[in-house]
Amino acid sequence: MGDRVVVAGAVYDRGRLLAARRSAPPELAGRWELPGGKVEPGEEPEQALVRELREELGVEARPMERIPGEWPLKPGYVLQVWTARLLSGEPRPLEDHDELRWLGPDETHTVNWLDQDRPAVAEAARRLRGALRSP
Repeated sequence: MGDRVVVAGAVYDRGRLLAARRSAPPELAGRWELPGGKVEPGEEPEQALVRELREELGVEARPMERIPGEWPLKPGYVLQVWTARLLSGEPRPLEDHDELRWLGPDETHTVNWLDQDRPAVAEAARRLRGALRSP
């Protein structure tokens, strides 16, 4: 039995990345993360991400590509991150978050990310900058 996967989405829209501020649990409250959640048994990670973004933010999003690497969370859990494009809906903090912020690729340092999200955020911002430069 391997680690359980927690998926998170680097959600892009109009050249910006979505950051979500945790409201719970207390030890994480006030820190920022890429939104997502646990993959349920029998679910593919991409399916889980679509479901979690719907539940947490009330949006429809399409997973694009996985950011290489995985990061340990609490014992027994690892974080995997996908880039995702917003298809419809305006993100709202419905569950576990009390604020959302759209950040340009050069603004990602302006919020206090959870440690395990930082490497993926850096890579997501790098990809976003590249996408903005390409014609």
